[in-house]
Amino acid sequence: MTIHPPRKALYPGTFDPITNGHIDLVNRALKLFDEVVIAVAFAHHKKPLFSFDERVAMVKQVFSDNSRITVVGFEGLLVNVAKQEGTSAVIRGLRAVSDFEYEFGLANMNRSLDENFEVIFLTPAQEYSFISSTLVREVAKLGGDVSKFVPKFVLDGFAKKFV
Repeated sequence: MTIHPPRKALYPGTFDPITNGHIDLVNRALKLFDEVVIAVAFAHHKKPLFSFDERVAMVKQVFSDNSRITVVGFEGLLVNVAKQEGTSAVIRGLRAVSDFEYEFGLANMNRSLDENFEVIFLTPAQEYSFISSTLVREVAKLGGDVSKFVPKFVLDGFAKKFV
């Protein structure tokens, strides 16, 4: 019997906030990998609603009871985080063709930085195929009900932000 090291994937994102679509993708990834490291990006290029620490804490809260999931925060190049965490692949979600075009470019750039960088694209369950953190934030900001798209504590976070 050959013993192999655990197959470990990295799932990076801003997670501002984490949505049920993100959670769905992590659960799909756990069917393919022994472990998933969720890497919350600092996101210098964006203006997140939730602080870096809040986003890391929210993701940790969602997966606190799953020993196969680790949550880390990161700044810098994704290829460096993948190496540091010892992952064999990066998971990215695709909802539409436009996601593919963007993600395809990122995957190729990262592979040019590290020839061992591999990306696996997963599609969400149909009921989450249109959800994005941006859309959920906008609907919440305008007073819409986003309770079926995010965990309860994210709703509480929105309530504090949009007083």
